Amino acid sequence: MRKCGRLDFEQTIQTLNELLSRKKPESFSSAWILRHAPRCYRFIRRRVRHVSGRIDWDRVTYALEHQFQRRWAPGRRKPRVWYRDHAEVETVLCHHREKLYVFLAPVDLADRRMRDLISINLVRLAQNGNIAAELEALKWVSLTVNDWLERDRFLCRWRGYESEVRKLLAGCIRRYRYTGSFLKYVYRTLECAGRGIRPFYAYSLNEPIHGGSKCRLDILGYDPASNEIRTYGGCTDSRLEWR
Repeated sequence: MRKCGRLDFEQTIQTLNELLSRKKPESFSSAWILRHAPRCYRFIRRRVRHVSGRIDWDRVTYALEHQFQRRWAPGRRKPRVWYRDHAEVETVLCHHREKLYVFLAPVDLADRRMRDLISINLVRLAQNGNIAAELEALKWVSLTVNDWLERDRFLCRWRGYESEVRKLLAGCIRRYRYTGSFLKYVYRTLECAGRGIRPFYAYSLNEPIHGGSKCRLDILGYDPASNEIRTYGGCTDSRLEWR
């Protein structure tokens, strides 16, 4: 561990990375850091605080090398008591008010990291039992997920399954434990759960059919019996062969 100078956040993270690389623990916790790196622990306790006042271990472990993030073993959670505290949520949102655009249009890696940190703050409040925080986390994370459903070639198959997506997001909020990227965790969850969904394809009505002279609009017709618009076989006479 460094012996000279005053620690800052970057030096603290570097020291912890080097220590974890050397010691190679199967898991580590705040007590492990206190025992093996007391200077780092004292810095974190004094300077790395959540807006609510508690030690922000999520910020610390999120900054560690990826190989160490999953080894973080926080203490056992207390039994959850449900409550609704909008003031707690507003404290988080007001602190990051100028950065909330990251859920819609992150510009760079720094914005994506900020998106994770804001969402993790809300998720932790929700896991403590704050119902208002869970609803707020669903609201903001859904903005990013909806963008994925529009742009991502794989996740677009979730279009039309909005209620199922919301249930998956709620499950992610309840189950999230380690302090890596929360949005990556959500993405992987949707990716794995969506493998059994048939992809959705959108077609233009002016698109030619099988390279012929007819387009999709030419084979649409109205079925008076069912009062529906359907496609027919493209026959040349006046009889419609309904599919």
